[in-house]
Amino acid sequence: MAEPKPVTWLMLVYRVPSEPTRLRAAVWRRLKNLGAVYLQNSVAAAPRTPQSERMLRALRNEIVESMSGQAFLASTSSVVGESDLVALYNAARDDEYEEILDKCADFHEGVAKEVRARHYTYGELEENEEDLTKLKGWYAKVKARDVLGAARGKEVVKALDDCAKTLEDFAAAVYEAEDSAVS
Repeated sequence: MAEPKPVTWLMLVYRVPSEPTRLRAAVWRRLKNLGAVYLQNSVAAAPRTPQSERMLRALRNEIVESMSGQAFLASTSSVVGESDLVALYNAARDDEYEEILDKCADFHEGVAKEVRARHYTYGELEENEEDLTKLKGWYAKVKARDVLGAARGKEVVKALDDCAKTLEDFAAAVYEAEDSAVS
C-alpha cells in the first residue's frame, strides 16, 4: 500500500479586536469558505494550494491593514499529529458532504410531493432544475476544497446522479401531461 502523499499546511494565527464582532465573523466566514479548519481559537490550517495561499495571504493582509489586528501565516510540511489534522480536515469536508446528501434527499421528496399532487407543470420542472443546479454548484465548491479526498465525496456524486435521474423522470411526466392535454 502506498504511503499517503505528504501535505504542506498553511497555518494562520491571528488576533482581531473583540469589537466590532463583525470582524471576527468576517474572518470566520472567509476561512470557512476556504475550507480551513480551526486548531484552536484564532489558529486555522488548510492544505497549501495556490488558491488557499492566495486567499490566506489576502486575509492576513486584510486583518493587519483593515481590521487593526495581528496575523501570521506559516507554511509547514512537518506537523506532529498530522494524521489527526488530516482527519479533522476530511471530517469537515464529510460534514459538508452530509449536508448536500440531506438536501439531495429533500430534492427527491420535493419531486415525489409534486408527483403525488400531479403538479406536472413547466414551472415545477423549472424550479426543480434550479434546485438541482444549486446542489451541483454547492458540490463543486465543496469538491474544490476537498484537496485531501474525504470519504463521502463519492456518495454525493452518486446522489446527484440519482437526483438527475429523478428530474429526468419528472420531466418525462411533464411532457406526457402536456401531450395528453393537447390531444
